[in-house]
Amino acid sequence: MTDKTDLKLLALLQQDCTLSLQALADAVHLTTTPCWKRLKRLEDEGYIRGRVALLDADKLDLSLTAFMLIKTQQHSSSWYQQFVEVVQAMPEVMGCYRMAGEYDYLLRIQVADMKTYDAFYKRLVNGVPGLLDVTSSFAMEEIKYTTALPLK
Repeated sequence: MTDKTDLKLLALLQQDCTLSLQALADAVHLTTTPCWKRLKRLEDEGYIRGRVALLDADKLDLSLTAFMLIKTQQHSSSWYQQFVEVVQAMPEVMGCYRMAGEYDYLLRIQVADMKTYDAFYKRLVNGVPGLLDVTSSFAMEEIKYTTALPLK
């Protein structure tokens, strides 16, 4: 269970996970020991899944963002397991969601260019049998991107 202090700590970490323990403690009006205990509990309870650096895709020559929608007639447990294993092994897949509605899966893919995307596409469709319909859309401009959850 989280309280207002926990939520403030989480909000601060979402903005800058490099803040020192002292800076976090000061921001939530605690001393360092109780602040550290709260952070440890939040990690142990799974509220904090990890601490990462957010990289600039353009500077790393990964400027093409694609959204792939997939339909399949395969819904067996073994097919699903194979699909998950293939997708998880592909570093280009930044997000994968099982969907309700017309399409079964949505993937967010980050690659350098259309040629690289085409190679990714071929690896995916050759690695997973039974894909009925695969359609893609390509982002022209990133208007908003955040990893911060909307905490109350």
